[in-house]
Amino acid sequence: MKLTPPTKLVFWITVALAVIGLVAFFVTIPFLSAIAFWLVLAAYVLLVLALLLKGL
Repeated sequence: MKLTPPTKLVFWITVALAVIGLVAFFVTIPFLSAIAFWLVLAAYVLLVLALLLKGL
């Protein structure tokens, strides 16, 4: 299995999702605090997909 680096756009999207999820976990934000775990998980899954799929 050959891994490819993610594009800069996908990388920064995953960073933003992870940071928003972490902030929402530690600071009470009405809607985001309830889905903080899912935001971080989505960032991780998107990053893994970008590594596995060429051109993402």
